[in-house]
Amino acid sequence: MRSFYRLSLSTLIAVYILVLVGGIVRSTGSGMGCPDWPTCFGAWVPPTSVAQLPDNYKEIYAAHREKKNVKFANYLSALGFSKTAEAILQDKSILEEADFNPVKTWVEYINRLVGVVIGLLIFAVFIYALRFWKEKKSMTIFSFLSFFLVGFQGWLGSFVVSTNLTPWTITIHMFLALVIVALLIVLVDSSTTKAVNKIQAPGVMVWLLACVAVVLIQILLGTQVREAIDSVASKLPRESWIENLGTVFIIHRSFSWVVFVLHVGLVLKLRKTDGLKAFQLPLILLILGTLLSGVGMAYGGIPPFLQPLHLWLASLTFGFQFLLFLRLNRRTETVLTT
Repeated sequence: MRSFYRLSLSTLIAVYILVLVGGIVRSTGSGMGCPDWPTCFGAWVPPTSVAQLPDNYKEIYAAHREKKNVKFANYLSALGFSKTAEAILQDKSILEEADFNPVKTWVEYINRLVGVVIGLLIFAVFIYALRFWKEKKSMTIFSFLSFFLVGFQGWLGSFVVSTNLTPWTITIHMFLALVIVALLIVLVDSSTTKAVNKIQAPGVMVWLLACVAVVLIQILLGTQVREAIDSVASKLPRESWIENLGTVFIIHRSFSWVVFVLHVGLVLKLRKTDGLKAFQLPLILLILGTLLSGVGMAYGGIPPFLQPLHLWLASLTFGFQFLLFLRLNRRTETVLTT
């Protein structure tokens, strides 16, 4: 169990590294650095110069993506999303190929390499968890679900690329990552616990669920803001982005007060609850870090280094909240194994 704890914890840390790397890819506009998937410009090691590509590389990869989008549209139609499928097929801007940029290509390639490492780690977690099938089936089941979702993420990632980073596909990609984080947290927590009396925390669960809800809503709003940034970034100088983001940015900025107030209430509840006081300081730091990084973007012209940090802190907050949720719902107390 101790070895499984270390493996699952290492995998969880790796997933959070990938979330940070993914944010860097997004903020640097490197998402289409590789126009195909799983290869990059048709190779497992991407080129470093446009001279290594054929003269008509844009037409080649646009045609490749078009074929893939037809498959994706067929899947969506089969699931009842005919209008969405039709929109993808009719949007010719999806097939516009960007000029080759070696920096963006390698940033995206590194992102993919980190994803491969995580896939291998989660597969190892699943294989290791098979030995717990008789004693604790839930651990094996959660391990399998995390492995399945990572595979699904990879499959979905190919369509994120083929649709030229269509916003709703990126949003689904992000929230699936949070589901994987939650599953791994269950595994880490389950491998470091022993049975004790349940923590008595009247009123804490209500505050916690409200905080989880507003954080997820805020992350969703943040993806919409990111979409708005993408829309204005190619047309306006950076210093003009904020004033042209529209209503969604105002809602996102104002809603941060709701996030802050609810978390203040949660922290005050935790202060009065034995067994949960250790959650106070990390939660305060995560919320303040998320809010301050958001303020820095709003008043600093959206500096690129703050964008991935802001998303990363928000995802860390969700993970920490989910860990607290597990502590409140099991007759267990975490015992660190080293």
